[in-house]
Amino acid sequence: MQWEGVPLLKNPLDMWMYQQIIWDTKPDLIIETGSFRGGSALFFGRILDAIGNGEVLSIDINEIPHEPIHPRVRFLTGSSVDARTLTAVSDIVQRRERVMVILDSDHRYDHVRAELSAYERFVTVGGYLVVEDTNVNGHPVVPAFGPGPMEAVKDFLKEHGTAWSRDESCERFLMTFNPSGWLVRVAVSTDPSA
Repeated sequence: MQWEGVPLLKNPLDMWMYQQIIWDTKPDLIIETGSFRGGSALFFGRILDAIGNGEVLSIDINEIPHEPIHPRVRFLTGSSVDARTLTAVSDIVQRRERVMVILDSDHRYDHVRAELSAYERFVTVGGYLVVEDTNVNGHPVVPAFGPGPMEAVKDFLKEHGTAWSRDESCERFLMTFNPSGWLVRVAVSTDPSA
């Protein structure tokens, strides 16, 4: 799939849900881990253009060749869970009232759990934390993947479930790459590290 000629690896039905969430919640900042070629960051930037507010911070461990240029989009190169990256993200978040996070980088369980622990604190009440590709490891695709995003979400919700709610309405088109991965912050966590 492409957006304005830039490749992206997302389900078109999920992209429809993203534009609706962005329109409804009007985030000041969307943090995306896993940029790929920058197509989804560009898409989010265009939706923010329509709202007239907000920025996208897209993080990837690799530099993007020919990264798309958009005034609302900024790319940051580094591991999403590296201390330097998190310091940079924290500095940017401090100036924003409404923050949304999309986790779509390394899909192995340990990495997703580390991202959830690191990024949940940035999401504001009423904002979304979307964990992508929860469909792997037999949920229902790639059964041999091993523990990944779905298992990380389940464990995360066991620990922090009172602060989060699954938004099942985001799965109403019957096909999503992110089953059980559309999370809304409903309260401030009582965990001091969050």
